[in-house]
Amino acid sequence: MKPVLSLRGISKSFPGVKALQGVQLDLYPGQVTALIGENGAGKSTIVKVLTGIYQPEEGSIEIDGTPIRFASAQDASRAGVTAIHQETVLFDELSVAENIWLGHAPRTRFGLIDRRAMRTGATRLLASIGATLNPDLRLGDLGIASKHLVAIARALSTEARVVILDEPTAALSHKEIHELYDLVETLKRQGKAILFISHKFDEVFRIAERYTVFRDGQFVGEGAMSAVTEGELVQMMVGRSVDQIFPPRSHNIGPPVLTVAGYCHPTEFADIGFTLHRGEILGFYGLVGAGRSEVMQALCGITTPSKGAVRIDGEVRVIRSTHEAIAAGIVYVPEDRGRQGAIRGLPIFQNVTLPSLARTSRNGFLRLAEEFRLARDYTRRLDLRASSLDQELGLLSGGNQQKVVIAKWLATKPRVIILDEPTKGIDIGSKAAVHEFMAELAAEGLAVIMVSSEIPEVLGMSDRVIVMREGRIIDEVAGDRMTPETLVRAAAGIAEAA
Repeated sequence: MKPVLSLRGISKSFPGVKALQGVQLDLYPGQVTALIGENGAGKSTIVKVLTGIYQPEEGSIEIDGTPIRFASAQDASRAGVTAIHQETVLFDELSVAENIWLGHAPRTRFGLIDRRAMRTGATRLLASIGATLNPDLRLGDLGIASKHLVAIARALSTEARVVILDEPTAALSHKEIHELYDLVETLKRQGKAILFISHKFDEVFRIAERYTVFRDGQFVGEGAMSAVTEGELVQMMVGRSVDQIFPPRSHNIGPPVLTVAGYCHPTEFADIGFTLHRGEILGFYGLVGAGRSEVMQALCGITTPSKGAVRIDGEVRVIRSTHEAIAAGIVYVPEDRGRQGAIRGLPIFQNVTLPSLARTSRNGFLRLAEEFRLARDYTRRLDLRASSLDQELGLLSGGNQQKVVIAKWLATKPRVIILDEPTKGIDIGSKAAVHEFMAELAAEGLAVIMVSSEIPEVLGMSDRVIVMREGRIIDEVAGDRMTPETLVRAAAGIAEAA
């Protein structure tokens, strides 16, 4: 059988990051190919290449053996490639039929939109995938599973030959997941080539005929699902040693600083409990949707938990706002530094001093010299590379922006610092500087939580690792159990090998 779509030697780079390096992928008619890899393996980038959002720097795309180039998302759609994402890209204020036909609605001979044909066509497309939705319903009144059905019907309305399902079950109930499985079987019978991306191994083995594994932006292997085991896939995903150079650690762990017990959120996480010690770096690992960032945001007052207790040095602290978190000595360096961590239009020194204005002002007036002194002290510790502290933050590299965000929160003199994906999107040199500084902070007695999707970073920097899955703590790993295989197995819900 010949593939409908083939990728050969695809490479794509971003500043400081080689996202894809000569990868390959084949998708066959009437079959599901599972794309497997840990966070940062290049799965999202390849989806954007397939859908025309990114153009590769090297390599070729072939449909039915004929080379083709996707210069835009419209080119990919016209070629029959469509994607249904975890969060459907549809319009809640429009009807089901309007969403299905948006951009290519049938028209009358006078050039007007033919609404009767839209409704009839929408009903036919929905029926072809076993859906009985009313095409006149407002999309915003539907649940997530029904929205997925509308997204798939929209894909079929463009006569898609390749359907990409990107983490489609992340927000579905058990019943809805099985309904999706039935839908995938329907698409297979229609001859669609399906790329299925999921971190859940039970799903992959349930519906896929073939697999392709990426690791660190590179193609690792492919084959039939029937010829591979879970353990072999895990080994392919993480089959590398912790080969980065991490700074030496003294591991001088002190008494507990932060204790969390029975921490719950109505929709994001449940029964979270752990203890963080003075001078410790506690790693949090998990796959997409595990709830790690959501826990950290609640601890820092960004969201509100439904129940649970937080203690700092044994004293119960109620945290309902970021102000209360900072007062308790907890600060959070977010993953999305561009939107949550800093103000790109302000100069460096103002970004650093923003949470510490009480220290840099007198009688309600800011003291510019004190702002510069505070910013200089903390940015020097992080080896910030900038022309001056007056430089606009948005003009810095990603790594240097991250240093400014960390400096900002360190200037508040916290007891606990939470670093969410601290080296995401920054170059190797900047990563080393951030790792070294993290080690210094722990050596000085600061309690550090590091949320990271990079296994070498988690293993190389952490004293212990907490693994989360689907909003719960699944395992706590330390000592000899701190291996790539152990983390991935726990995060993916696979029992440890005997």
